[in-house]
Amino acid sequence: MDLKFPIGKFPGKFDSKTPVDLNQRLLDIAAVAEAAAQLRKAVAGLDDRQLDTPYRPEGWTVRQVIHHVPDSHINAYIRFRFALTEDTPIVKPYDEAKWAELHDAKTMPAEVSLTLLDSLHRRWVDLLRSFSDADFARTLQHPQEGIVRLDTYLSAYAWHGKHHCAHITSLRERMGWK
Repeated sequence: MDLKFPIGKFPGKFDSKTPVDLNQRLLDIAAVAEAAAQLRKAVAGLDDRQLDTPYRPEGWTVRQVIHHVPDSHINAYIRFRFALTEDTPIVKPYDEAKWAELHDAKTMPAEVSLTLLDSLHRRWVDLLRSFSDADFARTLQHPQEGIVRLDTYLSAYAWHGKHHCAHITSLRERMGWK
C-alpha cells in the first residue's frame, strides 16, 4: 500500500473544458456531505498518543491531518464563493505544510476541527445543491493548477476527504488500533 496515497492519487484532470457528469457530481456532493462523519468515525476512541502518531514515516500526525482537512476545505469553500461571484478569480494558494506546523494544528483537540468541518460542510453542501449546470461550469484560476472548473474542483475535494480519512484508517489497521 502507498502510505502517502492510500486510495491513489486524484484521478481527475484539472482543466477548464471537460465537464464532470451529473452522476459523478452527485456522488462528489455526497462525499463532501459525509466527510466530517467519516473523519469522526476514523478517529473515534483514539487517545492523545495515537492522535500524535504520524500516519506514515515523515508524515503528519493524525491530529495534524484532522486539522488540515478543515483548513483546506475552508479555502476551497471560499474559492467556490469567489468563482460564483467573480469571473475566473485568481485564488491564493497557501503553504499547507507550514499551516500543519502551527501551534493549533499540533495541539488542539481533534473535536474542534471535526465540529468546524461539520458546520463548514453543511453550508458548502447546501450551496452545492443549489448549483445549476452553469454554476458548476464556472472557473477559477489556481496558480499551480491553471483554470479549473468548479465541478472538477468539487471532485478533487470529494477525493481529498476520502484520502485523508484513509490515512487514518490505514494507520489504525497497521497499528491494530480498534
